[in-house]
Amino acid sequence: MKPGALSRVFEYHEPRSGCRRGKSALPQADREKEQEDRMIKNIVFDMGNVLVDYIADGVCRHFIEDQETRKKVSTSIFVSPEWILLDLGVMPEDMALKKMQARLDTEEERSLAALCFNRWHEFNMYKKEGMEDVVRWLKSMGYGIYLCSNASVRLLSCYKDVLPAVECFDGILFSADVLCLKPQKEIYGHLFERFHLKPEECFFVDDLELNIEGARRCGMDGYCFDDGNVEKLREVLAGLNRR
Repeated sequence: MKPGALSRVFEYHEPRSGCRRGKSALPQADREKEQEDRMIKNIVFDMGNVLVDYIADGVCRHFIEDQETRKKVSTSIFVSPEWILLDLGVMPEDMALKKMQARLDTEEERSLAALCFNRWHEFNMYKKEGMEDVVRWLKSMGYGIYLCSNASVRLLSCYKDVLPAVECFDGILFSADVLCLKPQKEIYGHLFERFHLKPEECFFVDDLELNIEGARRCGMDGYCFDDGNVEKLREVLAGLNRR
């Protein structure tokens, strides 16, 4: 039934003799509650390429001058099955590093791989310009602020150094902590259950459409921030409860 159709069904007509008067479809208080139930109350952010700029080979650029060596080491670490398994939380870091090093040819390369692996979090992530203002603006309007990111356990000890307006966040969830990855439905389920959230009251911002689609299948709408345009994102967020 289209909006407004229900009210027309119950539109008042002068009752005939013996007929009862039609009642309003929904009392005012019920309509207000229904509208409130549809409102977005929480904003859920991804981390990499949303709240922070992520430069996959930043640490390798810092420590390795030779371009060919830099590419080999960077690929062995950041373009590896072990990197995914770290985000999934099913492989310890020491084991992952050994497997990464095993793909390299020289002791120098293996030594550089260890250096870059141990310090990547210092050089690969930087607060994204403009996003701290966005987070504080949303918080000032009363939104709950949450993080849901594919990331290894390393981030549990260092995210406060790179997350903009970290004190504004009401909850942080990293994939390695719950042994699943976006866009798997399980990680969104963990998010809702852990922080007592209703999917329909949450709005997700991620830089991958695949992850947004996964969230929508779980009842949480979202916006793909793949262009990195902060002002456009702000416009989308400003219009959330006006739709």
